[in-house]
Amino acid sequence: MPRIVVGPAAADSLDRLILTHSLPADTKERVRRSLAPLMDFPRLGRALEGGGYDGLRFVLGPWRWMVIVYEHDVAADEARILAVEDARSSTAATSFRS
Repeated sequence: MPRIVVGPAAADSLDRLILTHSLPADTKERVRRSLAPLMDFPRLGRALEGGGYDGLRFVLGPWRWMVIVYEHDVAADEARILAVEDARSSTAATSFRS
């Protein structure tokens, strides 16, 4: 069963979203619950393609606009959380790029 490892950039981006979006006090627990299925199904999230995102996947967080970008490292048996983003942002990993 893969471990879930939250990288420092992802932790920082989640903290920033909590402040800038005035998210509730239990946000981190809600995010943990959104990530829990990755322990059983590490390839659950949709694959990102192009734009330097090859090999990365994403799941939605506790809100439909929250995108959690991760990579599944089979050898280390880890799902590494790389970023937490607002999907409505033009810089989000899921934004259309021409």
